[in-house]
Amino acid sequence: MDGYEISTDPARLDVRAIHAYLTRSYWSPGIPLEIVERAVRNSLCFGVYANGAQVGFTRVVTDHATFAYLCDVYVLEAHRGRGLSKRMMREVMAHPALAGARRVMLATRDAHGLYTQSGFVVAGHAGNLMEIVRPDIYRNAAITDTA
Repeated sequence: MDGYEISTDPARLDVRAIHAYLTRSYWSPGIPLEIVERAVRNSLCFGVYANGAQVGFTRVVTDHATFAYLCDVYVLEAHRGRGLSKRMMREVMAHPALAGARRVMLATRDAHGLYTQSGFVVAGHAGNLMEIVRPDIYRNAAITDTA
């Protein structure tokens, strides 16, 4: 872990770097920079840094009391295999804003192994959960800044 640190300081976040990764991710292809800026501004964010450069990120949508939703979790390819995702998840789950949360959720297509190590399980009562999914929203609609 030498040379890496994790911080929740919003002033350190490199929103352009976050956007560059998210726009090529499977979960938010083509996401506009303005949407990333708004999402980061209104979330609890964790940046992973190597020698001052941002190399990883996690965003948590939370009320800081009872609910949290983890999203936009990544470590850049060149920095994978060093335990950074596991360390980031430990720090996220230990954060005071999440310590008393009754429900912490996330969605993943390919990282179940990582999240089970932090206590996540496949939703046992999926019939209780409902959703609206718009996978092509960034490609098919004009987004306006309403914040």
